[in-house]
Amino acid sequence: MPVPIPGNPLGRTIVYVLESPKGPVLIDAGWEHPASWKALKEGLDELGMPVSDVYGVVVTHMHPDHAGLAGRVREASGAWVAMHRADAALIRLMRERSDERLGDWLVRAGASDAEGAAFADNDDRPDPPAVPDRELEDGDLIDLPGRALRTIWTPGHSPGHICLHLEDRDALFTGDHVLPEITPHVGLYPYDLPDVDPLGDYLRSLAMTADLGVEDALPAHQYSFSGIPRRSKEIIEHHEERLSEVLGLLKAEPQTLWDLTSRCHWSYSWDTMPPVSRHLATGETAAHLRVLEVRGLVRRLAGQAPMRYALAP
Repeated sequence: MPVPIPGNPLGRTIVYVLESPKGPVLIDAGWEHPASWKALKEGLDELGMPVSDVYGVVVTHMHPDHAGLAGRVREASGAWVAMHRADAALIRLMRERSDERLGDWLVRAGASDAEGAAFADNDDRPDPPAVPDRELEDGDLIDLPGRALRTIWTPGHSPGHICLHLEDRDALFTGDHVLPEITPHVGLYPYDLPDVDPLGDYLRSLAMTADLGVEDALPAHQYSFSGIPRRSKEIIEHHEERLSEVLGLLKAEPQTLWDLTSRCHWSYSWDTMPPVSRHLATGETAAHLRVLEVRGLVRRLAGQAPMRYALAP
């Protein structure tokens, strides 16, 4: 069931509806916006399942185009909302730190004060989504009477991203983990957050997904497809190419995170990129640098501000 994402090039989130004797269970809910809410309600009405009958909402991950309307569905129906514990913890952290200035992150990366201020002026982040009622672990069965829907933890795109294996049909709801044509964003936030490796987690999750033996994918964007192992390996290859690109840019001399990001190849020009896209690009570059650090190929220069990287000795 398509639910629009107003003003976003992705266009829509695909919300899946699973029937059960206790009422429909949704996989994801869509963006918090009046047009999205209208589409969700009308789509359910067309199926003969009004939103008031919804029994539960399983959120593949906490991003606003997936979790945004979950709280509103809960208010309208009394449904439970479930997501992985790691994303539930992140939502609580976001609520505690909602006044953090993201423009300061860019300055730490090497952007000018003016560029950091421009980002702060354009910071229109949506409110954090609703805190779930139920927290999931890898391998948990979803409360879906009469069906077997199992949680598969696939961290990377978010710390608690999950896929959902519908075992009685042998199909995988992939959320944003594996999409047919595009690669999901994987970033490190804050850019200097220690002791985490989101891209490394994502590459390991992709390898595990390729080995599941499930072919049929029901993703949250674009369209359903067959060939999960093939597509997982293609995405791994894409990130290995980007890792090689970042490593090659460091061969001349140490560089700031901001300068490295500006020199990487993106789908459109860095000079025309709006502040929020530069922020996302910087987080993605930071995630690739973290993998290169873990592999012993790159080191962050200690005690230097802004953040600066060099080849490992």
